[in-house]
Amino acid sequence: MIKHKEQRVGVLVDVSNMYHSAKNLYRKRVNFKEVLRDAVAGRKLIRASAYVIKTEAEEGTSFFEALSQQGFEVKMKDLQIFAGGAKKADWDVGITVDAIKLAPKLDVIILVTGDGDYVPLVNYLQNTTGCLVEVMAFRQTASSRLIEESDDFINLSEDKKYLLK
Repeated sequence: MIKHKEQRVGVLVDVSNMYHSAKNLYRKRVNFKEVLRDAVAGRKLIRASAYVIKTEAEEGTSFFEALSQQGFEVKMKDLQIFAGGAKKADWDVGITVDAIKLAPKLDVIILVTGDGDYVPLVNYLQNTTGCLVEVMAFRQTASSRLIEESDDFINLSEDKKYLLK
């Protein structure tokens, strides 16, 4: 896909999805700085948001600060723990609402996630707003439907620069 430097882009990162994919596939962490640089690809960055889940662990704080220093607006949500001990933490609705709100100001929306729950969002953005939708994820953990529906797919598994030790 041809990327024009005049395109206005928004990058929305499902941090939890990417964190677990990199950890399970490679036992490593994601290099979000490289992901953002390649997502923007010399175009006009309008907004970069990283959606994170706040846990009790202290290492989260320095990680969230690092994301912020790399150019991300960090959006935080508490981990929900239910009476039975079940845990729930996802940003699907928040990312979807933000994408729809940002779409009129953008030419391209880049979703950094492999979660197939975003397929209806991709279709909506393409057919209603005219935005192109690019997806960046590790192919092994990305929904095949999400890859098919996107206008462009960047496989993070193809380059080790997207991983940290």
